[in-house]
Amino acid sequence: MNIKVLGTGCANCKSLEKATYSAVAELGIDASIEKVEDITKIMAYGIMRTPGLVIDEKVVLSGRIPGMTELKEIISKSV
Repeated sequence: MNIKVLGTGCANCKSLEKATYSAVAELGIDASIEKVEDITKIMAYGIMRTPGLVIDEKVVLSGRIPGMTELKEIISKSV
């Protein structure tokens, strides 16, 4: 599984990145997590508000930080 956290480096983007690492660890899923900060690459996903979460090249969340339970559900559904 390939997970990308999209964001230019704001506090919300950093929070989503940290939460994503925690959720993956708690779920015991083998995933690579990448932080994408290049605005051109972020826009290529069609996201207008960050942070964004992309799993296996599919946008699954944008513009907000989900709670840990919701984040784990989103990741689990993508396995």
